[in-house]
Parts: sequence; structure tokens; C-alpha cells
Amino acid sequence: MVSMVNHTVGMEFYLMAFSEAKELQVAHGFLFLLIYLVALVGNLLIIILVTVDQCLHTPMYFFLRNLSLLDACLVSVTVPNFILNSLCHRSTISFLGCVSQVLLVIQFAGAELFTLTAMSYDRYVAICHPLHYDIIMNRGVCVQMVAVSWFLGGLFGVLYCAGTFSLPFCGSRKLPQFFCDVPSLLKISCSKLHVTIDVSVVIGVIYALFCIVSIGFSYVYIFKTVTRMPSSQGKSRAFSTCMPHLIVVTTFFVTGVTAYLKPVPESPHPVDFVVSVLYSVMPPSLNPIIYSLRNKDVKTSLWKILWKLPHYKF
Repeated sequence: MVSMVNHTVGMEFYLMAFSEAKELQVAHGFLFLLIYLVALVGNLLIIILVTVDQCLHTPMYFFLRNLSLLDACLVSVTVPNFILNSLCHRSTISFLGCVSQVLLVIQFAGAELFTLTAMSYDRYVAICHPLHYDIIMNRGVCVQMVAVSWFLGGLFGVLYCAGTFSLPFCGSRKLPQFFCDVPSLLKISCSKLHVTIDVSVVIGVIYALFCIVSIGFSYVYIFKTVTRMPSSQGKSRAFSTCMPHLIVVTTFFVTGVTAYLKPVPESPHPVDFVVSVLYSVMPPSLNPIIYSLRNKDVKTSLWKILWKLPHYKF
């Protein structure tokens, strides 16, 4: 038993490489390094702006800060390993590294899903019940929502991780993916019975449907309320606070559904690599850009800090 555990822990998986040519691997490594730095700096900038600027100390930006933290963590789980592998001309990941990737990717993605749901509820209360907004969306409620998002994300991470790595891997350990994910690991498992993971998937689908339906109902009521507003300025203001969130939600679901409904290929194609990049790298990279370009408060806060920097005495 001990030797079996040691063998499993010492196991390595082989990840998909976009090209066998070393020059292209280096080019991909530097390209992903650039994308990673843009995503990381953008999300950290939003975290700093919301923390420093008192004008952004509202529930909406409290959730946005948590979303940016989750995005920064999510992109940091998979991309740095791919960059390192590309620059070092290798394609391996250790068993423990693979376990960590599966656990953390699902944890952060699951937490992000609930955070997006909480953000839609926040917009619903702000637009449909503005007089009770401060009472309903008090700091305690916001903290509890964020705590629940991290708890649910962690719970799903443990469930999926336990279900996946309880399976035997006795054949090929070459994953058709540039990071460890559940569908790819199930593809190379020599077990055809996935009872634990199947139960986890069912629970995960119910959770996702609950979040989708909640977001949908929130925006149905929001649009009904906005269309009844007599002032065109009020309508514009309401839509301006909702549009970034709608774009982020759409990007998150479209990329995720596209990636996970697509069958896992026997032999990876460049198109499969592009799809993987779209759902794992694009949302964390685009979210800060969407919120900074479409949100007046964030842009104002950024300009205030940039204006103060030349006048700051170090």
C-alpha cells in the first residue's frame, strides 16, 4: 500500500504543447507571459483602487474586488506552469501539481460563479429597491456572500478532486490539455466507472443552473424597472452599472460551456488549444478591461490616483 501511494505521488502527467518546434514554444511562452502580466496587473489594479478610494467602498465594488482577486488567483494556477514549460521545452507536471491545479481551478471558478450571482442580486436591489438598498446590502450580508462563495468553491474543488484522483491511471498519462482538468483526466483513466465524479458533476450542474436562473431573474426585474423609469438619464445610469457585469457573465458562461461541452479529443488539435486558452485565460484578462472601460467610477478613481502620483513626495 505504501509503495503504491509513493508510486502515485511520484507519477507525472504530460501536458499538451502547442508546437514541437522550440522556437515556437519560446514565442508562446513570452506571449502567455505578456497575457498573464496584463491579467495580473489589471486585476491587482482594481483591488488597489477599490481598497484605497473611499468612493468605491460600496457593495458593488466590494464584490468587484473579490471577483478581481478570484481572477488573479485563477489565471495564476495554470498559466505560469505553461510559461515555464514553454521556456524550458518540457511538458510535464507532477501528480501533486496536477492535484493542485484541479482543486484550485474548480475552487476559484466555483467561487467566481457565486460572486457573479451575488453581483446580479446587488444590482437588482440597487435598481428595484433603492430605498432599502443600504439595509438589505449591509456590510455583514456582503461579507457573508463572499464567504459563501469561497466555501462553495472549496467544497466543489474537494469533491471533484477526490472523485477524479481516486481513479486509477494505468495507461497513457498524456493529457489533451495544457493544464490538468477533470474531463482530460477522466479521458486517460483506465476506469470506466466514475460514480463519485458523476455525482459531483450532477451537484455542480444544479449549482450552476441555480446561479444562472438567479442571474436571469435579477435582470428580468431590473429591465422591467428600468423601462418604467421616466428619466432617460436614470435609465442610462442604471444600464451603465449593469452592462459590465452582463458582459463578464456572458463571457464566463460562453467560454466555460464551449470548453466543457466540447468532447475531449483523442489527439489534440490547435483549435482545442485555442478553445482552452479562451476559457481559462480570456475571462480573467478581459474582466479588468471591461470594468475600467465601461465604468465611470473606476476610471475616475484611476485618474485621481495617476494625478496624485507626480505630486507625491517619496
